[in-house]
Amino acid sequence: MQNISLVMIVKDEEENLGACLDSVESYVSEIIIVDTGSTDNTLEIARDYGAKVYEYTWTNDFASARNFALSKSTSDWNLILDADEQIMRWDKDKVNSLLQDKHFIGKVNIKSNFLQNNEERYSQLYISRLIPKGAYYSGKIHEQVVSNLPRIELPIDVFHTGYFQTDKSGRNLTILKEELSNHPRNAYIFFQLARQYKTMSLYQDAAHFFKRSYEVADRSEGYFTDLVVNYIYTLIELKQYYPAFEIIDQMNVPLGNSPDYQFVCGIFYMNFVLSDTAKNIDFLPLIERSYLICLALGERNEREIVLGTCSFLAAYNLGVYYEMFNQKDKAIYFYEISAGHNYIPAKSRLIALK
Repeated sequence: MQNISLVMIVKDEEENLGACLDSVESYVSEIIIVDTGSTDNTLEIARDYGAKVYEYTWTNDFASARNFALSKSTSDWNLILDADEQIMRWDKDKVNSLLQDKHFIGKVNIKSNFLQNNEERYSQLYISRLIPKGAYYSGKIHEQVVSNLPRIELPIDVFHTGYFQTDKSGRNLTILKEELSNHPRNAYIFFQLARQYKTMSLYQDAAHFFKRSYEVADRSEGYFTDLVVNYIYTLIELKQYYPAFEIIDQMNVPLGNSPDYQFVCGIFYMNFVLSDTAKNIDFLPLIERSYLICLALGERNEREIVLGTCSFLAAYNLGVYYEMFNQKDKAIYFYEISAGHNYIPAKSRLIALK
């Protein structure tokens, strides 16, 4: 078994740290915790778990703090977690077998909960978190691993609660704007600024930075699909339908196998038709088509970012679509598919229809 160090930076995490360390301590041989100025019981909790604790003066630079923490590790491999994350699944045999080769960066599946349309929803993204000795971070915020090594997805699931009903907008914007002043053409910084403004419901600002990111981003980047999908959602919020049409025309082929892209297309066509039904009625079948493609992609096990876009959310929206046109049998059929995933709104519609 390879030695793995858990490497963390923390501040005032007494409510989260214990659960995080409980979930991971059986998988690591060393715990490195760098504290950036806690005033609660974070340090005492860390020491109770046998962690090696170091203090670090915060400089508004996440990469710098993470690299300091990495410098304290004595292991060949380093697992990077935040205190508001917990290990949900770890296939020891497969991970140990893969770690015999130190020539890769390990990506783990980060699952997060967030609010959308007043519902709790879940997303998943594979992010580089298990890294060999010598790899390091760059970027003052939303920092990334710097390495030319190949990235490999590992059978490790992590649940992250940090996006749920929390507001770190002030801190994030300050650092992102500073990063932008240093890297004024960086597509990833544009993307993160846009996401931050969208979270704050500042859609004009979000659209501005999504556009700048979209214009210069490399389509091979892991965040590109997320960029396009969120850009279209933002344009829908602003009722800027024709710019959204241009993006959809450009992305239908490269992103055609993305459930999240097809799902937002369904949302777009619905809003576009409703904005002027008489004028736009010819686009009505594209609503149905988009969600049917989502379900077909789900049957092919294409990966979704927001859970449900190729299953219960798409099926529910199809149920709504057919119910609008008094196609009761079809509506019930798709509501039943959605309800089979325990989606409560679908169950409610079934009760009403039956």
